Formats: sequence, structure tokens, C-alpha cells
Amino acid sequence: MYFIGVTTGKSSINKVFPLWMEVLGRPEVVLRGIDHPMHDDPAAYRASVAQIKYDPLSLGALVTTHKIDLYNAARDMFDYFDPYSQITGELSSISKRDGRLEGHAKDPITAGLSLEAIIGDGYFGRTGGHVLCLGAGGSAVATLLHLINKPDAADRPARFVVVNRTQGRLDHMREMVGQVGTDIDVVYVCNDDPAENDRLMAALPDHSIVINATGMGKDSPGSPLTDAGLFPRHGIAWEFNYRGELDFMHQALRQVDSRDVRVEDGWIYFVHGWSQVVAQVLHVDLTPEVFAALERAAAGVR
Repeated sequence: MYFIGVTTGKSSINKVFPLWMEVLGRPEVVLRGIDHPMHDDPAAYRASVAQIKYDPLSLGALVTTHKIDLYNAARDMFDYFDPYSQITGELSSISKRDGRLEGHAKDPITAGLSLEAIIGDGYFGRTGGHVLCLGAGGSAVATLLHLINKPDAADRPARFVVVNRTQGRLDHMREMVGQVGTDIDVVYVCNDDPAENDRLMAALPDHSIVINATGMGKDSPGSPLTDAGLFPRHGIAWEFNYRGELDFMHQALRQVDSRDVRVEDGWIYFVHGWSQVVAQVLHVDLTPEVFAALERAAAGVR
């Protein structure tokens, strides 16, 4: 099984994966990383997909960072995309079934499971908090789609502000929202100035959630905020990364006492994300019992 990313050798999955294969009774399956620079040449993405598609010993892959770019570069090489993949225009899982190459977007499921573990039911109805999502890549799109699909209005924020440094990803997200429709007021902001992100954050009501979905602090240095930025009182700072410098997370941690900020990193997202894709690639029924066993094995590595 392959791991397509940017700095795959630094991920904790390299230690977790062998433990999971023992749990699943598949010790013969090994993980191999494929590193692409961000926004790589489409031909490079196609070569990685071809390795999986045509090599009988290649079972599939988890894709991170490149979910949208790889989908756009190699979509014609796949025999099937799941509905989430078609709606979001991305893929996080490459697998095979009955000779077909299949692409799945697992992030809406992963984001949902992770967010629910953090906030529980009825959070937005109970608190009136909004969401500020810094970054508009695959994980951000998935989080918004999960919230849009929540049937209970108390589980949907009144407003979701998304910020990205370039317009293309915002247009992609706007197109997705237009396809599915929502009563959430989605605000799209093209901005690369951390001070402006500070101002957007200052305008949030109490109990709002601020998400770092930029990859900054892991795939690239820094934070999308300045050190002067104030997190919403009684709010949640959700760092999608779990490794790296994690500048955004440390900015939030400095305000735990003064602003009553709750800080969450990306570990639970990591465990849900990987377990969903491993189950798809190896055709495993991911029951609550199986997930619990995988979570326990991963916790030993953390």
C-alpha cells in the first residue's frame, strides 16, 4: 500500500501501520511513501496512479495534500469514483475491486467523525458559534460538506467563513456548495495576509471554531495568523496537523487561560482518516470494535 504526500517519511503512520497490519491479520502488507512537491506536474501524479493501477502487488494508496491535484491530473485513469469524490472533485483513497481502479473521498466521513468527537451534538445551536476555516483544500471542503449534510439545524453553523491564499480553491468550494445547496452562510475570502486573518477571527462570536487547514506548520512554515491574533472566547482552535512546528496550535495554546480556548490537534483526524482508507484498500469491515483496536495500537505510538 502506498502513501502519497509531501513528507511521508516523517509521518507516524510508518510506525503505526505495521501494528495495524498485525491487528488485522495482514502482516505481509507494507507501506511505501511517494513524495510529490505541492502542486506537482500532472504527469508525475499520473505515474504514481499508473504504478498502483498496473502493478498486481500494489493494493492502493492514501492520498494527502494532493487530493484535488491528483484527481484533476488522473481522473480518466479510474473506473469508479464514489459520490463524495464526484461532488468534491478530490480523492483521498485509491483502491482496487474486481479489476477496477476506484477513487474515494473519505474526508467528509473522516472530518465528520473527528468533529463530532470534539464538539458533540447540537454545538452550534447551543452556543451560536461560527466557523472560520483557514485554507480551502480537500480537508476544508470535506468539513464544510459534512456540516452541510447535518440534518439537524443545531449541528450546522449559521456562518462558515473560508479563507484561501488563491482564488481557484475558493471557486472550487463555491461550485461544490452550489451543487448541494445549504442554509449556511458561506463567505469566501481570498487573502494571504495573516493580519487580515486576525481581523476576520476577531469578528467571530464567542464559542466559534477556528480551523487551520492550510498545511502551514507542517507542509510549509509558519501560521496563517499573527501572534497578535485573538481567538474567540470559549472557542475551539482545531489544528488539522498533528506533527511539524504547529505554530497555529502553539498560538492557541498561549490563549487557553486568557481566552478559555480549547485546543485540538489533528491526531483523531489522522486515526480516522487512515483507518477509513486502510479499510477501503484492504476490504476490511471497520466495525467499532475494529476501530477501537486500531486506535489503541496507534495510541501506543503517539
